[in-house]
Amino acid sequence: MLIHVHKFDWALLIFLICILLCGVIAIYSASTTKIGNEFQTENYYLKQILWIAISILIFLIVLKIPYPIIDFFTIPLYIFSILLLIVVLFFPEIKGSHRWITLGLFNIQPSELAKITTLLLLSKILSKPHIREGQILIRSFPIVILPVFLILLEPDLGTSLVFWVILFSLLAFSRLPVFYLILIISPLISIITSFNLFLFIIYMVLLCYLLYRMRLSLIIVGSAAIVNIFIFIITPILWNSLKIYQQNRILSFIDPMRDPFGAGYQIIQAKIAIGSGGILGKGFLLGTQKNLNFLPEHHTDFIFSVIGEEFGFLGCIFILIMFFLFLYKIARSINKIKIKEMRYTIVGILSYLSFQVFVNIGMNLGVVPTTGIPLPFISYGGSNLLVNIFAVSLVLKYLNERRTF
Repeated sequence: MLIHVHKFDWALLIFLICILLCGVIAIYSASTTKIGNEFQTENYYLKQILWIAISILIFLIVLKIPYPIIDFFTIPLYIFSILLLIVVLFFPEIKGSHRWITLGLFNIQPSELAKITTLLLLSKILSKPHIREGQILIRSFPIVILPVFLILLEPDLGTSLVFWVILFSLLAFSRLPVFYLILIISPLISIITSFNLFLFIIYMVLLCYLLYRMRLSLIIVGSAAIVNIFIFIITPILWNSLKIYQQNRILSFIDPMRDPFGAGYQIIQAKIAIGSGGILGKGFLLGTQKNLNFLPEHHTDFIFSVIGEEFGFLGCIFILIMFFLFLYKIARSINKIKIKEMRYTIVGILSYLSFQVFVNIGMNLGVVPTTGIPLPFISYGGSNLLVNIFAVSLVLKYLNERRTF
């Protein structure tokens, strides 16, 4: 397969390269500690460069592979990712969870592979011709529930949320009637309101009224009410089943000062780092929160705080603009593709990348709970980087070959 110069989205590739370069610079800074006049640098940035090189190789291979081959291997790859999610549970814990398979110098995170394989399989299933509404739900939910269940066993709540974002975005794009989407998202609202009986009653009245106004049968309205009441009852039980650190993360998000030296420590230090950067920042390699090691996980989950501290408000704005232009180009590409399965895939890629950007930056700013979701293409991590670049290579491949199918 040759690159069609006039059809290849060079702008999308340029934005990707710019974000990757920003990531390497940020990781180098996060890996460097200033002690007096001396600088000590760990090799995280070198490993990231190596992963970028491997990812680029896979990127080029994907551009060469005929689309029917990718379609043929979709189901085997999904099954393979499920097997890896089972295998990883038998590996030793790293930082309190079974998320990584250790292979010599590298750790592989199967949940990252499962994201893209689940997305590809969902796109394949939902793009079938003449698929009915009931079949959409019956076929899609088991595909997502299986990996989510295994990932929750690790445990990794943050990554499991990404799967639901992918599913919801594809169901919305499939033009499923609105009331189905309301029914799907209603349990989440029930969970949120379950800690206040008055709020839950108001929500239930509004939900039932809205469904009734859509001229749904009383059976559907009643069933929705029963399901949400059940969730209201079981939520306290599920809350008590969460690990203590998971409960503390949620409570500390609501009030970080509740446990400033424990669960709220990360949020507080991240906000201090970003706030202390001011307009122009403290300068490259000169972040005090990072150098004094007050800021935890500063090369992975909280790398945006390093950017904010050292490059200031302008540095943060630059990163946000790069992500906006990058995601905007992906969004614009959807209408250029005629093959339904490809369109579904691009929608899923756009949704999960956007979600990860929003959640990671949000938790650095203290507006969403700490979930452990990395900042795409910038946070240190080989598995996440490789899968994300593979996803972008699919977008560019579909655009490049859009008139050949």
